[in-house]
Amino acid sequence: MSDKYHDTVAKSQVIEDDVKVSAEVAKILEEHFDENNNQEVWKFLFNTIDLTTLKATDSPRSVAEFTERVNAFDEEHPELKNVAAICVYPNFAQIVRTVLDVSDVDIACVSGGFPSSQTFSEVKVAETALAVDGGADEIDIVLNVGNFLDGDYEEVCDEIAEQKAACRDARLKVILETGALKTAANIKAASILSMYSGADFLKTSTGKEYPGASLEATYVMAQAIKEYHEATGTMIGFKAAGGVATTEDAVKYYTIIKAVLGEKWLTNEYFRLGASRLANNLLSSILGEETKFF
Repeated sequence: MSDKYHDTVAKSQVIEDDVKVSAEVAKILEEHFDENNNQEVWKFLFNTIDLTTLKATDSPRSVAEFTERVNAFDEEHPELKNVAAICVYPNFAQIVRTVLDVSDVDIACVSGGFPSSQTFSEVKVAETALAVDGGADEIDIVLNVGNFLDGDYEEVCDEIAEQKAACRDARLKVILETGALKTAANIKAASILSMYSGADFLKTSTGKEYPGASLEATYVMAQAIKEYHEATGTMIGFKAAGGVATTEDAVKYYTIIKAVLGEKWLTNEYFRLGASRLANNLLSSILGEETKFF
């Protein structure tokens, strides 16, 4: 098939050989993991967390209490930077906006028929617009994996672009659902299409139906971000989500991004970890004792 979408993907030089990708990941970790596994990096990583609650049992009360813990963290641990954002369903954006007292913590909302992306495009756009109206600073949507696997790249890109427009000033994270895409070739193509359609961030996974983040997917996505930056001058952020639970996990993702993209990406403006369990584990590592703050 030849059209501007497939042609753009075809021009990319990003590695799509799964065996080579695995070898590159192993090499980077062997050479650099130990130097990055320290308290300074742990503190940085804590400040990159999108602290997440995405449960069927979420309610205005539970989300308000969840937000109050983030407020309390600022008071109880003034020596540490807080999490980067609170991530909730879009109907709770206004609750978080009302309760959140910490100015440097953003509000992120999943949107667009999360986690499957299986609903009408008009519903996706409306949901995104309502989340932004409710106070969301960031919107996390899921790439339409079904259309992507069918090769309907135009429809995939149009949906992303429409939701980007609905974001107005909010930043758009596009979730590739790498566990469903499976191959480096698919992850590369999805990364490229998402960036050219307006993504401000690429995110690995929803953490719901399919396998979550992987270091191999991260390597391919980071290479695509690097290539896009070299071509356009635009920096695109990266977020790992789905199963990133331990301090060791977090350091591994940091190590891949640092090796491929460099120091410029090591701020919470361009690097995020989506997690519910990770915050307590990182905090325990930083404080040197088991801690269940959140």
